[in-house]
Amino acid sequence: MANTYTQLYIQIVFSVKGRESLVSKEWKNDLYAYVGGIILNHKSKPLAINGMPDHIHMLIGYNPSTPLPTLVEDIKTSSNKWIKEHHNIPMFSWQKGYGAFSYSRSSIDNVIRYIANQEEHHRKTTFREEYLQMLRDFEVEYKNEYLFDFQEIYKWS
Repeated sequence: MANTYTQLYIQIVFSVKGRESLVSKEWKNDLYAYVGGIILNHKSKPLAINGMPDHIHMLIGYNPSTPLPTLVEDIKTSSNKWIKEHHNIPMFSWQKGYGAFSYSRSSIDNVIRYIANQEEHHRKTTFREEYLQMLRDFEVEYKNEYLFDFQEIYKWS
């Protein structure tokens, strides 16, 4: 029987419900480590995870043995529960929906740098501008009424 071989790189982006700035600078790295563990449990590889108080980016080496919607749902559900239990934020929730964008192997280093430099990037660009640019760059058709609720207030809580 032949084996199946893949090389798939996906950036996943989603935000906190209501775009509230609820991800704290004090525990964000613990959150990213937890999310990385979820990704590993689905046989994918976390290559970069970072974000801002109101949204998260992750680049993964994707293993298609888990459908992408199932992987994202598990990341959101499990991390939502983890945040509520470990950081006493009972109203925390991720917004519905997400963005997923594929990259070639030759782009990986640039995407990793981009994700690592989110704080610097967002000094010049809002999340709305960033996300809409990604949709345009990848030629994704979208409807404004189905986009995230965009509020552009960043503060590390």
